[in-house]
Amino acid sequence: MHDIADVTTRISLAPTPSDGGRPRRFSDFETLSAALDYAAEGACGLNFHDARGTLARAYPYRELRDDARSMSARLVGYGIVAGDRVALIAETGPDFAALFFGCVLMGAWPVPLPLPTSFGGRDAFVDQLALQMKSAEPVILLHPAELGNMASDAAKAAGLIALDWESFAQRPSGRVATHPAQPGDIAYLQYSSGSTRFPHGVVITHGQLLNNLAAHSHGMEVRPGDRCVSWLPWYHDMGLVGCLLSPVANQVSADYLKTEDFARRPLAWLDLVSRNPGTTLSYSPTFGYDICARRISSQSQPADRFDLSRWRVAGNGADMIRPDVMQAFVDAFAPAGFKASAFLPSYGLAEATLAVSIMPPGEGIVVELVEETDLSGVPEDGKRPQRYRAIVNCGKPARDMRIEIREEDATLLPERAIGKIWCSGPSIMTGYYRDEVSTAACMKDGWLDTGDMGYLSDGYIYVVGRAKDMIIVNGKNHWPQDIEWAVEQLPGFKPGDIAAFAITTPGGEETPAVLVQCRTTDDTERTKLRDAIREKVRGITGMNCVVELVPPRTLPRTSSGKLSRAKARNLYLSGKIQPYALAA
Repeated sequence: MHDIADVTTRISLAPTPSDGGRPRRFSDFETLSAALDYAAEGACGLNFHDARGTLARAYPYRELRDDARSMSARLVGYGIVAGDRVALIAETGPDFAALFFGCVLMGAWPVPLPLPTSFGGRDAFVDQLALQMKSAEPVILLHPAELGNMASDAAKAAGLIALDWESFAQRPSGRVATHPAQPGDIAYLQYSSGSTRFPHGVVITHGQLLNNLAAHSHGMEVRPGDRCVSWLPWYHDMGLVGCLLSPVANQVSADYLKTEDFARRPLAWLDLVSRNPGTTLSYSPTFGYDICARRISSQSQPADRFDLSRWRVAGNGADMIRPDVMQAFVDAFAPAGFKASAFLPSYGLAEATLAVSIMPPGEGIVVELVEETDLSGVPEDGKRPQRYRAIVNCGKPARDMRIEIREEDATLLPERAIGKIWCSGPSIMTGYYRDEVSTAACMKDGWLDTGDMGYLSDGYIYVVGRAKDMIIVNGKNHWPQDIEWAVEQLPGFKPGDIAAFAITTPGGEETPAVLVQCRTTDDTERTKLRDAIREKVRGITGMNCVVELVPPRTLPRTSSGKLSRAKARNLYLSGKIQPYALAA
């Protein structure tokens, strides 16, 4: 065994190959430990790149396994036993990977926790960490050295010790044998991105994980020689399961940018896809494609910089998929060889481990038009509704997964009727950790109430939106995304600048409220802007609304960067979000 910190003699100047030199196995293991052992026998691995996409560290799976064994011995030496929780701030790099798998090898449960974002500030980050740790009750928090002050404050609030992982790597080792995990043993706890005030730790077993990974690789038609590129954070289910654990279980070499580096230089993602021969797989939420299309708009010759012709699976998930954004990406990058058929919409959530549905590769973006205010069903005659929104087909149920659409009272609905999405299968979570009430509220007889609305059509699932976000005024249904997207069409706005939700006026009436991040400082311009927004919303809803202009970086985000409408509403109603005062 060797220290994870002692890597200078082991750093390779070349990335790990796409072909590992051994027969490819597609997640057909009973445990994650067995998957790592098999991957370590080949030549593939993880590759970490700096902000400009230059290879900083190649990390073959055999080195990951050796470092994981070393870390498992140090965990035992610290006094950690099987079943203990170990909180890990999920920075993209070899340290987190070795500690995560080190926990798995000795039977502890790793708990990936978020990195700070630009939203909310230091105190909000510390509070979020403390709340999640109070829920998980870990015995220690391990973190990057540069986050020492914030990690220590969060750990103190949660009543435990924090150690940076460089220091932990120098601690003495205990005598440890690999924990003989069984498929029913818990592998890790996953906190969903919306877990803030009331954290929900999703309990995932080895068997649930491997079942979902096998379904995912089957649905994506992963092939020998495939290679993955990712900037997604490892504390989110799509980043952790889809872009770290899946490459291990499928022996796929993966190339990584840190999420914060992608945020600063989004096109470095596409540079990395272009630069690595054999790159075929990469996933992103809608906003990742959107920001790249916007950034390239000022560059006239994308073909001179990028080669996206080998990109076979351009996955899209984690948020509502916008067909206009996908088309803008195709328009921008078709000259660089990108094919619209590469888009692979999917639907999933942490409570299902990851994937619930996956579009068959090659079918691309398929859209249906749904009446905005009538959620009773989708027209069969193909006629365009008078007021409609475009809903993207999110594919067929993943292998072994069943999907049903139900009424609020759980009554089964027929095809093309819109209702609550329920799913069932071997990868559905055991439950929320130490939260029987929340578990019982969303699970019944092995079925999970996802909290999302949608409908089934010819075996495909169409996701309409989050049930709790719906705005109902005068008996009519309005989706906040429709209001937000309409306001985004005004000059000067971008996705994430607007939050729409329902409030009760002093007169007792329900009305939409729209919070808009405003960058202009001129009162006259702000007044004109407020009037333009009000007219825009009236045009799509037929109603007057409350429009509040707020400072930039005011609207709250989840740990994965998605807008949190529920939190925005609560902060606004409590007075913690203070709008600009406008001239009368």
